[in-house]
Amino acid sequence: MYTAQAHPVIGQKYAPDRETTELFPYFERPVTVMYPYERLEEMEPWLFVPGNYNGRIGVIWETCTACKACVRICPNDCLHMETETRVNVLDMTEEGDEHHGYGVELEVGGMAARRIEGSEEAAANFELSITHEAPPEEYEFGEVINLSGDTISVRWNASGTIEDVSAGELVGAEVDIVSGRIDLGRCMFCGLCMESCPFNSFFMTNEYDGMSGFTREDLWFEADRTRVLPVQHAEAVDRELAKRADQARKKIEKAAAKAAKSEA
Repeated sequence: MYTAQAHPVIGQKYAPDRETTELFPYFERPVTVMYPYERLEEMEPWLFVPGNYNGRIGVIWETCTACKACVRICPNDCLHMETETRVNVLDMTEEGDEHHGYGVELEVGGMAARRIEGSEEAAANFELSITHEAPPEEYEFGEVINLSGDTISVRWNASGTIEDVSAGELVGAEVDIVSGRIDLGRCMFCGLCMESCPFNSFFMTNEYDGMSGFTREDLWFEADRTRVLPVQHAEAVDRELAKRADQARKKIEKAAAKAAKSEA
């Protein structure tokens, strides 16, 4: 069995795949990185898996529209749609933003979301390529029970408790279908799902670890495990936000013009 003490590079100068000796410090020979006991990022943090490496699939829930373009193009049938509670990209804006006001309206019987305290910092510090677990939750979700001025009564899904919350703390949410559950045992990392996605929702992450198991069931990644946080691909999310806000704006203008014409 492998032990760290037995490895020949202990106490020596090395790069991830090279070994030197004190006798011949300028001569080196290839040495296999003893994965999973050693990892590139632990041995040489500045020599890391490149950003364009095709690791496991990642999905941004906030921009996915469940168009199934990824499902149709996948040659190995490893992508599956799941129903998740999420915040749409149009609901991620704040008061005063250029694209604010085009999201889901809060109404009785609908869903609302409140950002979890400390989630922004946790999302910013989340290292997708080396953490090898589901990203931190950003929102808590609940059902709107009552609307009363600036106060909204919400029954939280996690606890079942009812709480009166200021309307400024909540954003609209929705239960929607997103592409998320993935069978990595069938995936061949071709990237066709990413190329076919018209909404900037799919990415091939540079996570190379955490994709093995002792059974085939271990290779099924649930939607929370394949989720990619918007902050990690902010430019793509901003592009999609601008596009959808423009579409919503034109739809409102068209409806207003139609209403004005009918009144005339």
